[in-house]
Amino acid sequence: MRIALVLAVALLAVRGASAQVASAPAPQTPPQPPSSGTLQQPGAPPPAAPGQPGTPTQPAAPAAVAPPTARVFTAPTGIIFNAVRPERVVDFELVIGYLQAAFEKSANPQVRAQAAGWRMFKATEPGPNNTVLYVFFLDPTVVGAEYALGPILSDAYPDQVEQIWKLYQGALAGAASQSLLNLTRVTPPPLPPAGAPVPPPAGTPPPATTLPGAAPTTGPAVRPSAVP
Repeated sequence: MRIALVLAVALLAVRGASAQVASAPAPQTPPQPPSSGTLQQPGAPPPAAPGQPGTPTQPAAPAAVAPPTARVFTAPTGIIFNAVRPERVVDFELVIGYLQAAFEKSANPQVRAQAAGWRMFKATEPGPNNTVLYVFFLDPTVVGAEYALGPILSDAYPDQVEQIWKLYQGALAGAASQSLLNLTRVTPPPLPPAGAPVPPPAGTPPPATTLPGAAPTTGPAVRPSAVP
């Protein structure tokens, strides 16, 4: 009797516990933020989407500026070729007039030394692409000195150099219209004695030598016929 009563009480207790577990609300899990592939530091603002306002942009790197070409001679004689547009010949020759006047009134010893060997010529034949070719012949040169026209004209005409420079740049036929050559004097090799034969061209192989007593060969060797 007591056993039956204990079993009934235990059965009622098990049913009550099951009912409480079933009626208890399920624990709610907090919503997880969407994964972006990167770890977000606590307190840091969310990253902005590409192209959205607020996205930091990297400043573009400044373009490299090519240094101006120096006109410095390393030889005692030099040449500068100037290809000029045919319709701007008057402008270029006007610049030459300003340059010659700058030489005359310059107090710079280096410029005066440059002017002493600076001669200017105009070619009769047309230059490349039907341009007019002007030649600056420099003999002697001031080795290591700068032969650009800009500094010389700036010293002589500080208030007019911009207008003169426009005439000069506009007269030249493009960026590759000038070239500079360093010239050295040619010293020929000594000549052979009078009456001696002229030496053969360089690179000519020496003549074949024969052994003493051997007949020189003048043609292909001929095998003797077999004796029957």
